[in-house]
Amino acid sequence: MKKALVTGGAGGIGEAICRRLAADGYFVYVNYAHSVEKAKKIAEDIGGDAICFDVSDVNAVKEAFSIIGKLDLLVNNAGVSDVDLFTSISQDSADKILNINLKGAMNCARAALPYMINEKSGNIINISSMWGQCGASCEVDYSASKAGMIGFTKALAKEVAPSGIRVNCVSPGFIMTEMNSRFSDEDLELIKEDIPLGIFGEPRHIADAVAFLASGSAEYITGQVLAVNGGMVI
Repeated sequence: MKKALVTGGAGGIGEAICRRLAADGYFVYVNYAHSVEKAKKIAEDIGGDAICFDVSDVNAVKEAFSIIGKLDLLVNNAGVSDVDLFTSISQDSADKILNINLKGAMNCARAALPYMINEKSGNIINISSMWGQCGASCEVDYSASKAGMIGFTKALAKEVAPSGIRVNCVSPGFIMTEMNSRFSDEDLELIKEDIPLGIFGEPRHIADAVAFLASGSAEYITGQVLAVNGGMVI
């Protein structure tokens, strides 16, 4: 059975990815840092395992991979955000965003790659954001971390392609998850006006994109950014 690790697997998008990959035949490791009950419930539902570690902690990542071993698929989905002016955001918050969103993805990829290189096979999918493509006011650190993920995807794809490993990126638009629950109904209507398709994305849309990139149908695709945003960023 193919094995996958989804970081941030207990979040809205993460859960959808875990469930879709399990439906596609993967044994899924559901990573979490805090949402223990939810992660365990998801893992139980899909016949996978919940595994707790902080992606920004290099030693914790190494320890987790000593348990997980070889993976067929790594989905770097863990992420955090903070909405504030660039000059007002705390240093602790700024560091947390970069350490989890960007360095966390790099930590996990660095731990997974020796196994993949040895097998001459593997797949890494990074979950970025449309703000990584165009930037967002009051989310500068978040935008920078997600733009970094895109650069990381492209560079790593070139480096590991000779080893039979594909690296791609999914760039979500406005997806209805808990992260976006802070918006009022009025705000949501204004945001919807900026989406050409006129609807908000759902976690399943991102899960579908991940499933495609993980499949044989995408065997000749690497180093690419698949934007799933209803046309909000073109």
